Amino acid sequence: MAIDHDRLFKELIQTFFEEFLLLFFPDMHEHIDFRHLSFLSEELFTDVTAGEKYRVDLLVETKLKGEDGLIIVHVENQSYVQPSFPERMFVYFSRLFEKYRTRIVPIAVFSYEALREEPSVFSIEFPFGDVLQFRFFPVELRKKHWRDYIRHDNPIAAALLGKMGYTESEKVELKKECLRMLVRLELDEARQRLLLGFFETYVKLSEEEEQQLQREVRAMETKEKEQVLELIISYEQKGRKQGIKQGMKQLIRNMACKGMSVEDIARLVDLPEQDVRELLEE
Repeated sequence: MAIDHDRLFKELIQTFFEEFLLLFFPDMHEHIDFRHLSFLSEELFTDVTAGEKYRVDLLVETKLKGEDGLIIVHVENQSYVQPSFPERMFVYFSRLFEKYRTRIVPIAVFSYEALREEPSVFSIEFPFGDVLQFRFFPVELRKKHWRDYIRHDNPIAAALLGKMGYTESEKVELKKECLRMLVRLELDEARQRLLLGFFETYVKLSEEEEQQLQREVRAMETKEKEQVLELIISYEQKGRKQGIKQGMKQLIRNMACKGMSVEDIARLVDLPEQDVRELLEE
């Protein structure tokens, strides 16, 4: 199944928006008043020339410290190479400004594997003068090395380790450090699941690598050892339960497609009829 990169990044950054700015744009973070923060509805733009539709990833309405006027922060995730991307960012900026008539901060998060070479500017120039120099703020994840971020007690850093620069031989250590960061952060279960789920979407260990990870964690001499092990085991158990539930849902769906009644399905899978109905509704 294809990964919905935009949805994953939107959910992550929307949940940890302040932490995102603090990690990658500390100067910008210093000027924003986070007491005034609201997420705007999605904007859908149609490119008439190309015949394509684009949806803006994330719009945040906020204020600057000491100022009354509102500003908008536009965050766009780019998961594939697109030479015309700076132009697209300018089109977004123009249409957003036309609608909201306020200052807009454009940010682009580049999450693809290749090292980006394109400029973060869209310009219109003539031999006799420049008409436009539009710039956006880039976050180029692959150019950032994961070891530089493991000492940050920042949830965004923990999740994005798997999109930064690392080698295949570092995957086990990478996940171990991600787990250690999650333990230190002491987040609630929902946010912890969001971060680890994001990380594991992009960093998948083989069964042998998972066993190596557990061996290395058991050999740790830090106070985090038991908590990291507990986190690993907890998510393994939840993953198995989720897998069993998905398998049961598929089985029930197949039975229903063959014309079997809820009563017959319930008897065969040994579940209450109400549970079968709820699984079919899902």
